[in-house]
Amino acid sequence: MIRSIIDIIPASYRSRSLWVIAAIFVRAILNFIGLALLIPLIILVLNPQNQGNVIVDFLSKHIEFDNHSNIVAYTCAALFATILIKNLAILLLQRIENSYILAIYTSLSRALLVGYYNRGLSFIKEHNSAHLARNINGITLIFATGVLRPLMTIAGEAILLALIFAALAIYSPLSALLAGSIFALIVILYYSVMRRRLDNIGMAENEQQRRKSRIVNEVFRGYVDIEINGDIGQKISDFDNALAEISELRKRHGSIATLPQSFIEYGVTIALIAMVIFGMNGANNALMLSIFATATIRLIPAIRNIMTSWSALRINRHTIATLRSANINECTTTLREDSERLEMSECIELRNVSFKFESSDKATLESLSLKIFRGESVGIQGASGVGKTTLFNIILGLYQPTSGSVYIDGTELNSSNIRKWQNSIGYVSQSLFISDGTLIENIAFGRNCEDIDLEALNRAIDLANLRSFVDSLPEGLMTRIGEQGARISAGQRQRIAIARALYRGCNTLLFDEATSSLDRESESSINEAIRELKRANSNLTIVVIAHRESSLEFCDRIITLE
Repeated sequence: MIRSIIDIIPASYRSRSLWVIAAIFVRAILNFIGLALLIPLIILVLNPQNQGNVIVDFLSKHIEFDNHSNIVAYTCAALFATILIKNLAILLLQRIENSYILAIYTSLSRALLVGYYNRGLSFIKEHNSAHLARNINGITLIFATGVLRPLMTIAGEAILLALIFAALAIYSPLSALLAGSIFALIVILYYSVMRRRLDNIGMAENEQQRRKSRIVNEVFRGYVDIEINGDIGQKISDFDNALAEISELRKRHGSIATLPQSFIEYGVTIALIAMVIFGMNGANNALMLSIFATATIRLIPAIRNIMTSWSALRINRHTIATLRSANINECTTTLREDSERLEMSECIELRNVSFKFESSDKATLESLSLKIFRGESVGIQGASGVGKTTLFNIILGLYQPTSGSVYIDGTELNSSNIRKWQNSIGYVSQSLFISDGTLIENIAFGRNCEDIDLEALNRAIDLANLRSFVDSLPEGLMTRIGEQGARISAGQRQRIAIARALYRGCNTLLFDEATSSLDRESESSINEAIRELKRANSNLTIVVIAHRESSLEFCDRIITLE
């Protein structure tokens, strides 16, 4: 498991882990020192003659004490000051550890988001978006706080226990051996009894959390269909069942979480009895029992922390498998940012292009070759399922052909120039993405407000026939249009998409069933807007997928896929 955890941690953080390990070790030593400082005080109380008290002998040589009470007072003051400094140092060390854990969380979360994005559209379509979102937002946090933090706690407390038992062994090797053996048996017993139960609870809860996220996602995204079909009752029932299962799993985990305290109490009781019977007799009995009782002040929470942290580690270990399956350190996490353009001045050419989804046995496209020349208006039609949208996604650079290649003016489209090609094209789909922002943010999509070119923006608005709509809005371009454009009509959303492409200065526009969801009047209006664009710019290349013949009337030629 440790090897797997190390593999998940980003390479840039592995060298920093040495500082964290050092902080854990120093923290354990400081905790031990804080405990060890109580011993001289105990000896001072139980042994007023101060025989064998090294600290008191040292203070007596440098400070003149009037009586035994002054010695106790000075010792208590020194002890208080030392513990205060020790605790402040521990707070600093814990801050170092927490900063490291949270830095790994933010790094993993960002790496997953960018990594999933860079794997492309085919990967995203083959996975449930709710599950991907949970991995990015939830699994990474659980791994950091539910796996790494408990692991650090176990390491620190184990070092402290080793120091405590080593110190006890100096006073009484037999009692240290007895106590250590009993506590070891208690921990092993707990581990053997609870290991599989905790694993099962963790995996079951993860599955129910994924199920719950999926239901929530479906309820909001499919509101209309759910409402019309009266399916909300079933969805809420499924949600309630997931919640009930999670609650039951949490109850079981809560019951298990209380067991370490009981195990430890039995261990301490058995250890004390064993030490009385086998370890001590006579005058040393009270002193040794007092020392051991003092040690238990830190032994009990240390062992409890180890057992509780181990429980958390087991119940959250499913995150390790999830993150390892994501191959997070093998995928590209660098954003494909490039402002250059790969302009098409002659033609787009597909040469023997085939495409097959990994999950499919049959190719969606097979040995397709075609050319689209600059300034052409080309329509693509065919029955559902013949690969029209897949063809578009290949031209857009969203899918990589299984075989064959796409060429822009003779330059093969590949990973090194896809971003440049995408910078020079515009895309309008039936399910256009509209962010929950203002109108100006959705037209100048992806631009900071201070970087928006207002002249280009207004030109795009006019060309897309959006001017009257913008002027009718009370807040104009600053009007918020809702998630997925919920506050505007479908036709207005399509015009926004056209304006978005024109604002970017694209000379190649691709329309994927862009008017299929519109009524006849809105469709006719959008088609007329496209014709106007064509008349205004004879070099504008337009490629359209449509079922309706009326949406292809302005095309120079039509390609039928079979």
